[in-house]
Amino acid sequence: MTDMELARQLEQIRRGSVEIINEEELVAKLRRGVPLRIKAGFDPTAPDLHLGHTVLIQKLKHFQELGHQVIFLIGDFTGMIGDPSGKSETRKKLTREEVLRNAETYKKQIFKILDQDRTEIAFNSTWMDTFSAAEFIELCSRYTVARMLERDDFEKRFKGNQPISIHEFLYPLVQGYDSVALKADVELGGTDQKFNLLMGRHLQREHGQASQIVLTMPILEGLDGVQKMSKSLGNYIGIDEAPGDMFGKLMSISDELMWRYYELLSDSSLERIGTLREQVQSGALHPKVAKEDLAQEITTRFHGAEAGVAAREAFNSVFAKQGIPEDIEVFSVQAGALLVDVLSDSGVCSSKGDARRMCKQNAVTIDGRKEEDAAFAFAPGEYVLKIGKKRFLKLVAA
Repeated sequence: MTDMELARQLEQIRRGSVEIINEEELVAKLRRGVPLRIKAGFDPTAPDLHLGHTVLIQKLKHFQELGHQVIFLIGDFTGMIGDPSGKSETRKKLTREEVLRNAETYKKQIFKILDQDRTEIAFNSTWMDTFSAAEFIELCSRYTVARMLERDDFEKRFKGNQPISIHEFLYPLVQGYDSVALKADVELGGTDQKFNLLMGRHLQREHGQASQIVLTMPILEGLDGVQKMSKSLGNYIGIDEAPGDMFGKLMSISDELMWRYYELLSDSSLERIGTLREQVQSGALHPKVAKEDLAQEITTRFHGAEAGVAAREAFNSVFAKQGIPEDIEVFSVQAGALLVDVLSDSGVCSSKGDARRMCKQNAVTIDGRKEEDAAFAFAPGEYVLKIGKKRFLKLVAA
């Protein structure tokens, strides 16, 4: 591989990444000029993927575009154990039936991003189901309890007298052994997976293999811009959501968070993203236009070009009809939030009493409809609130 090609590949691989362990080894592997085996594992603990999951899938796509072999590992075996990473208590175990049902939906969803003809799908039950009790004991002998308790979440639970089930110690061992079984050259994972990813390096050395490169990716913030994107927190964008809903949710993120989404989710080059950011900062481009471009790109990826254009046109027609300004304030809440709380918590009204008064005076409209009931509860979706004659609020309830 030429120095120029090596530099090109490294730039793409580094994009959005948090840490590469270690880059010197990665360079040596790349210089061989042979396609590397790139692994990323996903436990099918829920049936739907959201944009937070696609950060890793997008990075797999980068490796695919560079000519490497991508392995999408479905953890149907580890999914029944439950990943303890970042957990303060033992996770509920899933049945084999639940795991397999969710795995089928993953297989359908990932090819909206990855090239199906160049993607290897693996299930870790393929090798783990054949393990005998003796082989499992032998695997456990490759690591110590003391080292396991160095892991941050285990250490906190141990010091806090919170229970740790023995089977939870097996999770990082099995994930690490997956790298042995697949002979992975590189493994991707979120920053919360670093311990498990390093276990793969350790077990590969124990089995006489070259250690895989560990590449960690950031955890994507959800619509609130604070907590990680999560279905349980209601701040997520599902990749199977309707085009209009997906576009609207993407338009609801803050202008600053938009750039993080651009870097981690967009196919745009870093050079183009940098140019867009400079144009926004200089005032040459309105941030709403840059955000629309991003929302259309991502909506197009999962629903097609026609749906992407239609979603953008529909979004803008709503704003145009209601005379809504481009710099409308966005406020995110959990589904079920009451109108009186939204008006007061967002700062639109000075207090709950003020909010109730505005409703009684027919001064509040929701999507063009007057709403007198201050106890109105918002179902999941996007809403445009008009308070008085000039105040607007874009509300995202998820």
